[in-house]
Amino acid sequence: MDNEPSVVRPEGRLDMASAAAFKAEVQAFVEAGSTRLVLDLGDVTFIDSTGLGAVVGGLKLARGAGGDLRIACLPPQAEAVLKLSSLSNVLPVYRSVEDALADFN
Repeated sequence: MDNEPSVVRPEGRLDMASAAAFKAEVQAFVEAGSTRLVLDLGDVTFIDSTGLGAVVGGLKLARGAGGDLRIACLPPQAEAVLKLSSLSNVLPVYRSVEDALADFN
């Protein structure tokens, strides 16, 4: 297993149209042995319930493989969605990718 955390950087909208591709990207990281993932949402402009479900699916994939997933660089809209869903109580959220990566060490 890869001991170095990997950074996943979706861009634009994380919604019904892009959720499947995002989940496939996370699955590819996990299957390649990168089970400690940082999800950099800094370039995500919008996230809906389907996108949120994809993030939870990524968390399950990483944890199921013995790793974990951290979220970094939340834009205001994504932060609001995470708080409304209480997902921010389950997933660690960090101000920067560097902070999230450091927490794995």
